[in-house]
Amino acid sequence: MPGTSHVVVGAGLIGRRVAQRLIERGDRVTLLTRRGTELPGARAMAADASDTATHIAAAEGARTIFLCANPAIYSAEEWAAVWPPIFRAAIAAAHDVGAGLVVMGNLYPYGLPDGPMTEHSPEKTTSQKGLIRKAGWAAVKAAHDAGELRGVEVRASDYFGPGAGATAMLGERFFVPLLESRTARVVGDPALPHSWSYVDDIATTLIAAADYRREWGRVWHVPSGEPHSRLEIADTVNEWFGTHGKVATIPQLALQALALGSPQLKGVLDESYRFRHPFVIDASETERRLGVHATPWERALRDTVQSYRPPS
Repeated sequence: MPGTSHVVVGAGLIGRRVAQRLIERGDRVTLLTRRGTELPGARAMAADASDTATHIAAAEGARTIFLCANPAIYSAEEWAAVWPPIFRAAIAAAHDVGAGLVVMGNLYPYGLPDGPMTEHSPEKTTSQKGLIRKAGWAAVKAAHDAGELRGVEVRASDYFGPGAGATAMLGERFFVPLLESRTARVVGDPALPHSWSYVDDIATTLIAAADYRREWGRVWHVPSGEPHSRLEIADTVNEWFGTHGKVATIPQLALQALALGSPQLKGVLDESYRFRHPFVIDASETERRLGVHATPWERALRDTVQSYRPPS
């Protein structure tokens, strides 16, 4: 609904895209980040996302709060310290000002899948980070069910797209070696089918969920098209660009040894089940209800790979 006000919490790959889309359609956006990140057309506010008072002040008059924040360190310890107060602040702000709360989520709450994950799959995670995200959504859902706010969570699989950096499983550390005809070292089995969520489609789905007039208090999935193995993706890149890149697995024992000295790698190890088993998202209900669809795979992949090529 153009012309309305929103708060976007976080200016990473997703938050920035959401804010830009809203500005482009004529909406007013307050961008709440720790450093007061500036974005043309948005009002910048500097604050910790867990600061309830600032959260409320930023959201005054807003129709929607988009929670797109992400902890700086990918570890269970960091998530346990950072996520609960962020969720509490966002819930308090949405309740206080009467805004809808749209949470950017992931598939971790489902745990190890036994088939494609739908919007109604059981949340059976046992991993620490999965339990933290599960608890965060449970708190939003409880507040929604109690009539304190309107809340939804939009869940994406592993993301890719222009700007995806070194921490993305299908990002800089995957594509740059391929384009240089070197070997991309990856977690898990690169031959397994895996769903990949394009960053533009994530932003599209978040906004569509915020605009939806019917039921809230539920989970939506980002349309992600057919699953693709990393071997298949590497073959496509080589064919398109005449390169000879390869993909090789980081041995699990080596990953375990590296994780001993790195909280970030320990976080990767804890969630590595996603790449040791088929990991497929089913967003057919979201597509049907919200009218959103995945960007055609070849276009999304080509735009992504082109972004890692050096200027000619």
